[in-house]
Amino acid sequence: MKGIFNWLDQRTGYRGFIKDALFESVPGGARWRYVWGSTLTFAIVMQFITGIMLWMFYSASSQTAWESVYYIQEEVTGGWLLRGIHHWTAQVMTVLLLLHLLQVVIDGAYRAPREINFWFGMGLLGITLAMSLTGYLLPWDQKGYWATKVATNLMGGVPFIGDALQRIVVGGADYGHHTLTRFFALHAGVLPLLLIGLIAGHIYLFWRHGIKVKQPKKGPDVYFWPDQVLKDAVACLAVLAVVLVFVFWQHGAHLSAPANPAEQFSAARPDWYFMFLFQLLKYFPGDQVILGIAAPIWGSVIVPGALFGAFMLLPFVGAMKWRLPVLKSRLGDFCAVFFLFACIFGFMVLTYVALDHDWNDPHFAVAVEQAEKDAARVKALVKENDGIPPEGALALLRNDPLTQGPRLFQANCSSCHSYGGEDGLGVLVDETSAADLKGFASREWLAEFLSPDHITTAKYWGDTKFVKPEEGEKISKMVTYVLDDVADYGDVEKTMLGELIIGLSAEAKLPFQEQADAAATETIAKLPELLGEDGLACTDCHHFQGEGRRPDLTGYGSAQWMREFIKDPSHKRFYGDRNDRMPSYGEVEGKPAKLTDREIGLIVDWLRHLP
Repeated sequence: MKGIFNWLDQRTGYRGFIKDALFESVPGGARWRYVWGSTLTFAIVMQFITGIMLWMFYSASSQTAWESVYYIQEEVTGGWLLRGIHHWTAQVMTVLLLLHLLQVVIDGAYRAPREINFWFGMGLLGITLAMSLTGYLLPWDQKGYWATKVATNLMGGVPFIGDALQRIVVGGADYGHHTLTRFFALHAGVLPLLLIGLIAGHIYLFWRHGIKVKQPKKGPDVYFWPDQVLKDAVACLAVLAVVLVFVFWQHGAHLSAPANPAEQFSAARPDWYFMFLFQLLKYFPGDQVILGIAAPIWGSVIVPGALFGAFMLLPFVGAMKWRLPVLKSRLGDFCAVFFLFACIFGFMVLTYVALDHDWNDPHFAVAVEQAEKDAARVKALVKENDGIPPEGALALLRNDPLTQGPRLFQANCSSCHSYGGEDGLGVLVDETSAADLKGFASREWLAEFLSPDHITTAKYWGDTKFVKPEEGEKISKMVTYVLDDVADYGDVEKTMLGELIIGLSAEAKLPFQEQADAAATETIAKLPELLGEDGLACTDCHHFQGEGRRPDLTGYGSAQWMREFIKDPSHKRFYGDRNDRMPSYGEVEGKPAKLTDREIGLIVDWLRHLP
């Protein structure tokens, strides 16, 4: 073995390289404050290793990206651990870079002759943030898609080259497959190569100029090995421990629902280290112009660019040697440190303000809750369907009543109806002009509807013309019946009404009432009798199985009944000319449909599936 090592040393000189690296002198002894460079190197190595392993499973296309990440997260043995380490190490790297920058500025290691090395470090910071930004899109989920779309839209505001730059990055006029492949090429190819080059230059310049010590400790100089190496190793293990805590806490990294360009994702936010910029842009509204330049350009380009430029000038600021009597350091060092802490303070304040606004915004909370539901739902659908169909996971959500039903309800129905007092997506509805449809046609819903204490409330018909008729019209016969006749029912009639409710609700064939209906077959069989003259005489006004008049109670509340009702509530089978403002959502008398049959079906199936 010795001969082999000697041969390798003759050809490569590796022993001299190791000696220079391990036996470099550390003035004043080893220090914990010197560990940040090594922890950063450790984090970058972890990113390269985990990134290459993730690459082996990842498929960079708009049709397969989310699906491949889901496969890594849910199917690959240890995939969640691998993805979690990659994700959370990226988060920790930003903190380590900031701590390293603090140490460099406080120790004065940015001044001559170390200016170029300082600029290399600033370049490393920029590339690291760029890698985080490009990596954010790669899962091709709702969170990453919409957050990155907002970020890249800011490029369009760059003077002169904004539009061209945006089209180059996006890969065309709008987001799509080319956007994803370009971001993947940047994230896994271009930016890592630049990072390796800057790291090599950074380390070379560090060895060339040596360690900059602000105030040497009292004690002899030591070699890098073993004292400083031991401290570095302990610090790297601490970083790994922090990463693993987050990984096991979150079971890897979060994956929201597949990206859907057709559905705006209001809960999308950049990662925490870009939240300050997100908040800064709020102070530069798009309808304002400052010094002839659109305000968003100031917030997204000019102000951040000026701050970055100021950082690049710090070596020249630090060169000022004049001292003030009240300062224990040079004026240049004081100004540099003050500027750095002022920027950190501003970063923290803006980040806190942005997060605090989201924490106290009920609409954001609803959007986050809905996003979590979608993420959980698509994973459940994948398992229910024994995998992802060829058309992709998004197709599962697009055809899922529990996902699309509430969205369609909110967009088309919530201006009049509510669902449990909400708009279908969790936002409370202050005013309605029609009945609350949560549990529609169920036993509980019908029992309250046919109660004198409830029918005239806002939950049912209280805000309709059936209760508040227009001039020249009368209160609905149904309302009069409930308020006058039902209110005077004796025990026998009340018993018959209870049985009628059970039978009529069974017409709906609601999935969540199957067991209850199966246990009441004898009562349900009596429904025609209860509706007829020998019962409560409901067929004097209603149609049922060939008898009576409209509205038709045959199949009341069933999927088919509801679909036909939503298509045309003014049909003679239903309300006819007594319809109260409810529009026809299907194609009627040559007028185009407001909703397709598929969309109406999704709403109906959701309403009938009581969570």
